[in-house]
Amino acid sequence: MDAPHNIDSVSADSDDAVVHWLTNETRDQRFIDNIFAELCVRLQRSGIPVKRATLHLLIYHPQWLGARIIWADGMREAEIERVDYDVRERSEYIGSPANEIHDGATEVRENLERDPSLGRKHALYDEMRAKGLTDYVAWPLYHTLGKRHIVTFATDRPGGFDDAHIAGLRKLLPVLALVSEIRMKNRLARTLLETYVGSHAGELILAGATRRGSGTTVRAAIMICDLREFTKISDNWPRDDVIDLLNGYFDAMSEPIVRHGGEILKFIGDGLLAIFPLSQPSACANLLRAVGEARQAMIALNEENGKTGRAPLNYGIGIHVGDVMYGNIGSRTRLDFTVIGPAVNMASRLEALTKQLGRTVLLSKAFAELVKSDFDLEHVGEHPVRGFSEPIELFAYHG
Repeated sequence: MDAPHNIDSVSADSDDAVVHWLTNETRDQRFIDNIFAELCVRLQRSGIPVKRATLHLLIYHPQWLGARIIWADGMREAEIERVDYDVRERSEYIGSPANEIHDGATEVRENLERDPSLGRKHALYDEMRAKGLTDYVAWPLYHTLGKRHIVTFATDRPGGFDDAHIAGLRKLLPVLALVSEIRMKNRLARTLLETYVGSHAGELILAGATRRGSGTTVRAAIMICDLREFTKISDNWPRDDVIDLLNGYFDAMSEPIVRHGGEILKFIGDGLLAIFPLSQPSACANLLRAVGEARQAMIALNEENGKTGRAPLNYGIGIHVGDVMYGNIGSRTRLDFTVIGPAVNMASRLEALTKQLGRTVLLSKAFAELVKSDFDLEHVGEHPVRGFSEPIELFAYHG
């Protein structure tokens, strides 16, 4: 993220001036880590001897429980560490200040100058003592509807923070809670949209593309993938195993797509729809590279599944290129941001033909013409395609 704005020009102020800045002068700063870093510098220059500070936020990302923002004296930018969902089973959390706060404590204060045998026992306190820190305090930050996050401050001042320092820090908490919640809500909205509709569609929606029927025409390579005999699998395997199989399959397919610049618009049961906009250089070649990597990932997944007696997963992929309508479709109160059009229908029909023709990946001639000089393709002739009046010339890709 960007470095804090004008951090070197922060002037010495009272703690009231710091509160005023946090309340009134941070509205143009998008990122909470930048605000937090500048806040710590302003606190130092107001006379509060902060040497280290952290902000712990629960973000409920699909992959991470939260984020830890860490600032230390001399840093221009705060560091951000992601926190995994399993952190609460690990020693770094158990018995930590975060553990105490999440269990209901309204303050954790530790005198780091006293005999360690008389204080709290956790590796964090030992680390801070080793760095010469003398005092540590942690408080909950209360967001809407009782959600609790955490802020901590530590100093190396002999004797630790005095009463005035603690009072100044306490004064910040309600405003810091509001400022951090606003940034978190903005980030959460973006994360949810990226998670459920994709990054490009998410950006359009955040920019105001929410009216039913609004949309744009995009020329893109289109990929539709579907599992084979999934109904049989779902009927014969326990629910949790089926979900685990699906997640493994979607990981194998999705990660190469995203890595090569594609956007997954939706998961449809055991299938997915992705596009590679032709505004990107080498979009069609990137799609086939993603398919090749996905194939290798599926081989590895099937080998791993085979060790536990699971049947191999087979799939079919249909690929076409053309103009698609990209936008909002649905009822007055429930919209779907997706792509529709004959080109999408063609990709879907080609995916259905993969089983009939015994090929895993089928390409339309229109798509093949754009990549045939760079990839080995098998010509499989002309075949009737449901919904289209003329037979379509098809190619297979085995990379």
